[in-house]
Amino acid sequence: MTTYPLAFSTWGDEEIEAIQSVIATDMYTMGKHVKQFEEEFAEYFGSPHAVMVNSGSSANLLMLSLLKWKYKLTGDIIVPVVGWATTYFPVVQNGFRLKFVDVDPNTWNLDVEKLRDAIDGNTCAIMAVNLLGNSCNYAKIKQLCEQHDLKLIEDNCESMGAKYHNNYTGTIGLAGSFSFFFSHHIQTMEGGMVLCQNKDDAEYMRSLRAHGWVRDLPADSPLYKKTGNAFDDNFIFATPGYNVRPLEMSGAIGSVQLKKWPQIEETRVNNAKHFVQLFGNKPFLRIQQIVGKSSWFTFGIVLDGELKGRRAEIVKALDEAGIQNRPLASRNFLKQPVMRELDHIASGEMTAADDIHDNGFFVGNGSKDITEELDKLYTVIHSFCK
Repeated sequence: MTTYPLAFSTWGDEEIEAIQSVIATDMYTMGKHVKQFEEEFAEYFGSPHAVMVNSGSSANLLMLSLLKWKYKLTGDIIVPVVGWATTYFPVVQNGFRLKFVDVDPNTWNLDVEKLRDAIDGNTCAIMAVNLLGNSCNYAKIKQLCEQHDLKLIEDNCESMGAKYHNNYTGTIGLAGSFSFFFSHHIQTMEGGMVLCQNKDDAEYMRSLRAHGWVRDLPADSPLYKKTGNAFDDNFIFATPGYNVRPLEMSGAIGSVQLKKWPQIEETRVNNAKHFVQLFGNKPFLRIQQIVGKSSWFTFGIVLDGELKGRRAEIVKALDEAGIQNRPLASRNFLKQPVMRELDHIASGEMTAADDIHDNGFFVGNGSKDITEELDKLYTVIHSFCK
């Protein structure tokens, strides 16, 4: 029986009422509720523009398609070797080559010194991943982007609410992605968002989102100047688009969830304080070193010292205790069998990623007090120490 799950529902009666309000309109594809949530989300995180989609994976897809089709980029996109599968797939799907760089052994995000060494004349962009709620070192990353004229985008699907130097992650690069899947910071059934700084970029992604149509764009959009003839204007295709539109119900739920976010965040942070108190500065494991302000997506652990190499035993004990656990993201993605299908190159050794691959795992955080669950987690892990 599960006693400590990976995720906790953030829903209440308000979300059910939001769904019912959409059902009453008999309008299920994106409409006024999606638009309202986009505006609220952009305002909350201090971004000029927001584009909602049906998942965080689709948000990544739109960002990469933007780089390909609007910015006409070609070449290599540098990514950290520890991330999620749909960090990487849209890179190749848009004709770029993946260039993998190791992560920092302490923050588990891009190692900026190895990033510096990886940049060459074929590099066109950096896709930074803010892993498990933790920001990258953006001062150094942005400096490298400016020095080499590179675009920067953020996979921020695990880090809604995190900050770097008072800026929310997901708003630091050209564009940033968010996910609203059940286990994430807020939950809209399925759903995702892209925040961006440029109006033309937002309009381009809105067209990409819906078949390449222009009908949801302003009449004076640079993508297509509408004639005023709706028969023609509503069926003009200006970009090589997809259908990654969100449901209207997801937009309505998102508005409710965003109002709850400050309380959800406070609970997550309080749980994190107890986690750090229990697990910080221990010789037999390492936890993530925080850069800026974390939003504590989950609690990652890399076994060290006398527990190094004993993950299988510990995971078995956690399973028996009802404590759900998972590998740390996709681990070292170069070791995944799908890599034989993907155009890629590796820059240097992946020492830190290999350690995460062999010794890392994570447990859940969420919107309820899990003090007792964390105490139990510590007891189980510490029982393996001499």
